[in-house]
Amino acid sequence: MSSRWPVRRPTENAALRSLDRRPRPLPSIPALMAALIDANRASDRHGANLAAHRVVRAAEGVTE
Repeated sequence: MSSRWPVRRPTENAALRSLDRRPRPLPSIPALMAALIDANRASDRHGANLAAHRVVRAAEGVTE
């Protein structure tokens, strides 16, 4: 049996890259729509844009 020194361990960057490969679950569409309404009321264009894109992404998997 041969041992290797030092034992290789994953770095923080490798751990973060592995997390990026996993699909993240999206919140429910009503929660995203509420966030979109809140962003519009606050005149937060960036927040409204992010919320709108997440609504579309969440709705892609919905069939009627």
